[in-house]
Amino acid sequence: CLEGHTSNVTSLGFQRNGRYLYSGSEDGSVKIWDLRSPTFTRSFDAKGPVNSVALHPNQAQIISGDQSGSVKIFDLGSSKVISEIVPESYSSTQAVSIQAVDVSDDSRLLVAANNHAEVFAYNMNETIMKAPKGQQHYPLASFRAHPLGAYLLHAKISPDCRSLVSVSSDKTARLFDTTTWQLTQTLSQHKKWVKQSVFSADSSYLVTASSDRSALLWNLRTGSPVRQYSDHEASVTCVALNDRSES
Repeated sequence: CLEGHTSNVTSLGFQRNGRYLYSGSEDGSVKIWDLRSPTFTRSFDAKGPVNSVALHPNQAQIISGDQSGSVKIFDLGSSKVISEIVPESYSSTQAVSIQAVDVSDDSRLLVAANNHAEVFAYNMNETIMKAPKGQQHYPLASFRAHPLGAYLLHAKISPDCRSLVSVSSDKTARLFDTTTWQLTQTLSQHKKWVKQSVFSADSSYLVTASSDRSALLWNLRTGSPVRQYSDHEASVTCVALNDRSES
């Protein structure tokens, strides 16, 4: 049991080699955990309830997205915020809660998605890491991933960095090309909200979790589900897939 957060934990992830765990919480903090210890080793103040956390592939920065509409990049060495982005919503005059943040495995892209289903893609290296703190950040692309009125719940870049998936209250998972940002597939077999999704290691398959009490395994080459997991007694809110080779 790992104790340290004082409110709901909303995001979890492992460092690539499994040396530590990172978490985000509605208590407004991002924490680093050494799995050999029951308590956290580092804590970062996001100054707002955190919905999503991602670790940069260089293992030197951690990114949070929070309910105040802010994306913060923390330096793990200094424990300081080195950059902050507040994506400018085109459907609201106020900041909109960030539901998901992710960094591509090639370190090229940072994606932030809010709960109004607006997605913002940034050049991670040039726009974010090299820009002075406080400077305005302009996205490479911004678009609505789902129809007006739908809530986006999760977004993730594929391991091959070619696709972005977003899932929503509109009962679909949608895939976008990360070069053109055009919609390439809509996966629509679930009967209720799609809560989360995860790619296979080779980016050929996707697993989606839904409040219809099922999870689906999709073949992305055909756009069809190949397996359904439907023995859950309640909404499926989270999904993980371990298909990576040990070699």
